[in-house]
Amino acid sequence: MELTLQYFESCPNWQVAEDRLRQVLAELGRSEQEIRRQRVETPEEAERLDFGGSPTIVVDGIDPFADPAGPAGYACRMYAGDAAPTVMQPRPPLAG
Repeated sequence: MELTLQYFESCPNWQVAEDRLRQVLAELGRSEQEIRRQRVETPEEAERLDFGGSPTIVVDGIDPFADPAGPAGYACRMYAGDAAPTVMQPRPPLAG
């Protein structure tokens, strides 16, 4: 599995998202799974990547939390009322 965490540096939530991802991976017995970080540095890069906001989790090239009606761009992202996915939200896409 290829797991990427897309973020921009000034986002205060990308590190929380990474910590939660690592916790979920450890609970699934996959603590050796690499999480590649991809820093998005400009609004133009965000648009080119169809960046869903910081933090974005990409599993095998797919954003499993994407909102098709939501805007892409250089902005903070919300996950069901939280600024980072809960430890339960990434389980289904990571368990496969």
